[in-house]
Amino acid sequence: MPSTLLFVNAAQVAACTGPVRQTPDADPAAVQSGAAVAVRDGRIAAVGAEADLLREFADAERVDCAGGVLTPGFVDSHTHAVFGRYRTEEYALRCTGVPYMEIARRGSGINASVRDLRARSEDELVQMALPRLNEMLRCGTTTAEVKSGYGLSTADELKTLRAIRRLNDLQPIELIPTFLGGHEVPPEFKNDRAAYVDLLVNEMVPAVAEAGLARFCDVFMEPGVFDRAETERILRAGLEHGLRPKLHADELEGSGGAELGAELGAASVDHLGDISEAGIAAVAGSSTVATLLPATLFFLGRPRWAPGRALIDAGATVALATDFNPGSSPTPSMHFVLTAACSRMGFSPHEALRAATAGGAAALELGDGRGTLAPGAPADLVLWRAQSAGEIPYRLAAPIIEGVWKAGERVI
Repeated sequence: MPSTLLFVNAAQVAACTGPVRQTPDADPAAVQSGAAVAVRDGRIAAVGAEADLLREFADAERVDCAGGVLTPGFVDSHTHAVFGRYRTEEYALRCTGVPYMEIARRGSGINASVRDLRARSEDELVQMALPRLNEMLRCGTTTAEVKSGYGLSTADELKTLRAIRRLNDLQPIELIPTFLGGHEVPPEFKNDRAAYVDLLVNEMVPAVAEAGLARFCDVFMEPGVFDRAETERILRAGLEHGLRPKLHADELEGSGGAELGAELGAASVDHLGDISEAGIAAVAGSSTVATLLPATLFFLGRPRWAPGRALIDAGATVALATDFNPGSSPTPSMHFVLTAACSRMGFSPHEALRAATAGGAAALELGDGRGTLAPGAPADLVLWRAQSAGEIPYRLAAPIIEGVWKAGERVI
């Protein structure tokens, strides 16, 4: 790999810097025409006028963008990409009008994936995840969070997290691991949920932390899953063991998850399909990132969409992610997520692009410039066959990615 690359002849360079509430002229550096990008030793060396960078980096190997658009790689900050089989039979039921929670009550849903994952070896999980991660890479994702949560026993949660760690060394996407033992109450604890919370707090969280297998601890706080007191207890146990909190919050019904996340200083509160006005204010007044997952709402056929516009206007930091999983969002496409955010959640194209890059990095507390093309940031780039950054969500998941670079190395 050459030590220095110079990306030239781009119609636009979208650096994804500046505030979340982004219009094309809000930050002159956020979207530039006539600009080039220099990469040295795997990091962004400079972004500026092409004529200036051609002189400054005269010996660099040139990458001709052929009039396309250059953006940072997507930072997909909420996925469940390590699992066994897809749950296609549930989709057929939902198409006939059976609600998601009713499917779960019948023994399908998350617990179907739990039964499936428990029967598989760590090696099998790794091999099944590799092609999915390649799909994500081809969709422009260069960094992704991956959660456990389909094991729901100490051994199977550790197995999943070990698989995630191995996958980090086997493919280009950088994976950020999250422990999600609080995804559901497993069948064997159906009549004693307090005992499962005790297991999470007293055994699972310490084991995960001791093994160094996760950066975050997440809980699905939702009526019928974990209530506020249970969620807070699990997340505080995670904090005591060095695991930063995240929440699945206010997805299908409002339950005060956003408020709890802000109170705990969570890295992010995710879903927010039924967040309250008080929840919006709480998140906007905190450092907690609001992560929205429009592909999930679309796939489940939900009539309401998360209030992206209201969150942005309130001053919240907002991220967009796929929620890639086998039941409620079986898509790796951040490109589709951009379109859904613009068409149904009130984002502008530039806001959506920033939320899917720099916003995702904020939700994962990555402070290295990830998700931007700012000098010093990792050189994770996507080249699009488009004439403007605004054209990317407009093209509705069309196959217009020309190339993907991870740390300055071309991987697609």
